[in-house]
Amino acid sequence: MYYPTNSYPYPYAANPYVYNYMRNSYWPYSNMYNTYYPQINFRAIELKDYGPNPFAEDINEATLQNDTFRTALWTGSQFQITLMSINPGEDIGLEMHPDVDQFLRLEQGQGIVQMGKNKNEFTFEKMVADDYAIVIPAGTWHNLTNTGNTPLKLYSIYAPPNHPFGTVHPTKADAEAAEGYGS
Repeated sequence: MYYPTNSYPYPYAANPYVYNYMRNSYWPYSNMYNTYYPQINFRAIELKDYGPNPFAEDINEATLQNDTFRTALWTGSQFQITLMSINPGEDIGLEMHPDVDQFLRLEQGQGIVQMGKNKNEFTFEKMVADDYAIVIPAGTWHNLTNTGNTPLKLYSIYAPPNHPFGTVHPTKADAEAAEGYGS
């Protein structure tokens, strides 16, 4: 938040407070989270794989709208964007991508991220929450666990792509079964 300097006797006229009206619920008309003015300008994004076509959407809105464990939003030849929703107490699952760098951006919730070169020894561990970015280098074992009581909503960028075009895994069990980890 912006805190103006003291400009006595006119602090508000000379240095008005600046708010992010669209994100912080101060603007009632274009905010899908404001229940008093129910979604006047809200437009749901169709969550499907738009790649490799040109694409421009509000990634924050799409991420918060997603309720599946994993949905591919855009898959190209060089990178891929997926949306994820991890329920309280769940995790992504311990994994390692030998030739894929990964970027995660949290939009809702809180958790703990663990990383290391060995799957039995994590050398990096950090609590993360809304607006955190996580960078996972190729060849690094990693896991992200939801430690909060709301779904952990995030988007992931893989370079190169890690999942087939159009991937949708409604639950973690579906993702494990599709990738050969589950029973």
